[in-house]
Amino acid sequence: MYTALRLQRQLRAELRAGDAEITVVTPEPYMTYQPFLPEAAAGSISPRHVVVPLRRVLDGCRIVIGEVRSIDHAKRTATLSTLATAEEGTGTADLTYDELVLAPGSVSRTLPVPGLADHAIGFKTVEEAIGLRNHVIEQMDIASSTRDPAIRDAALTFVFVGGGYAGVEALAELEDMARYTARYYHNLKPEDLRWVLVEATDRILPEVGEEMGKYAIRELRGRNIDVRLETRLESCEDRIAVLSDGTRLPTRTVVWTAGVKPAPLLAATDLPLNERGRLRCTAQLAVEGVAHAWAAGDAAAVPDATSKEPGKECAPNAQHAVRQAKVLAENIAASLRGRPLKEYAHAYAGSVASLGLHQGVAHVYGRKLKGYPAWFMHRAYHLSRVPTFNRKARVLAEWTLSGLFKREIVSLGSLEHPRAEFELAAAPPPDHGDKPSS
Repeated sequence: MYTALRLQRQLRAELRAGDAEITVVTPEPYMTYQPFLPEAAAGSISPRHVVVPLRRVLDGCRIVIGEVRSIDHAKRTATLSTLATAEEGTGTADLTYDELVLAPGSVSRTLPVPGLADHAIGFKTVEEAIGLRNHVIEQMDIASSTRDPAIRDAALTFVFVGGGYAGVEALAELEDMARYTARYYHNLKPEDLRWVLVEATDRILPEVGEEMGKYAIRELRGRNIDVRLETRLESCEDRIAVLSDGTRLPTRTVVWTAGVKPAPLLAATDLPLNERGRLRCTAQLAVEGVAHAWAAGDAAAVPDATSKEPGKECAPNAQHAVRQAKVLAENIAASLRGRPLKEYAHAYAGSVASLGLHQGVAHVYGRKLKGYPAWFMHRAYHLSRVPTFNRKARVLAEWTLSGLFKREIVSLGSLEHPRAEFELAAAPPPDHGDKPSS
């Protein structure tokens, strides 16, 4: 989205004259600002303000809602499936191009853990964030209503696997939300809820440094969150999370945030990949050894021009991706006009992470912050990076109102099955035969 946004400005004259066309193929008609997913799950931000509608922002582009299945760059052809091809029964359609930009991002990296595919919840999309919020509140409803202590304990045990940004921020925000929500249940107390963070290494939030990572662990444990380091999830079959240290946790909630991997689309192209499955790219963001192909973001292995370490690549994170998009768009325009290309170079500025309302950690430009200052910096930084003034204003307004009014504690689980009520009403009445009613 950022590349197309910049490119439509760079090629404004060509687009107006009909000499150029920018086509964006994407499975969803919006871009998700992922750093705000934890706050969306906790109800601090409305989910619709976490996404950016592409048709409004990219008004100079052609938007195709579909999924690219494969790319034959030698023939300049992408094969894709859309809702239209499904309706027409054709299955796929071919789209030809002159210049290719590949930026499909990454997907959750799963492991062959028994029961994971059947019971775990991811945390990478806005739909997953909404679903997880609904699920947590529903488990509190179950625990409040049941008389079975085993069901109650399982409902109130929440296991998060992965101690990176996604896992820590999601757990911290949801624990904050659930602790607040518990005051509205007559038979639930915050200490009845059990939160467990499972991390395979010996630290969490490695991006903010060892000192701030240790502080984050102390803060989480101070809120009675069970942080298990050097521990793995061995199984979650039969609603029992089995950890590598021998612990067995009956639970109805396993959230998987243990890393990401390049999008599967990259393997369905004829473009060069490195050993980790990312596209080999030059510092100009062109695919190495291939003309008219470009890449950025998680999918691209871009040399880190600011590092003295030979062969080091830019980290696959938003800090690099957004800046790469700007250089990439300018380089495409320069290439079309026969001008020299720029090299991408950005020194890593640091990292910020939220630990719930008014709590956070940050390591930015060598300075370490914690508590409220870090939390404020986290919000200020991400607000500055949200695309469009309209989106910034809406998020800021929601934060302001959330400070004046109480949190929303409603579960809208029926959103996931909107026709269920109608199907029940439309179903034929049960046949009781000719037996007289008693």
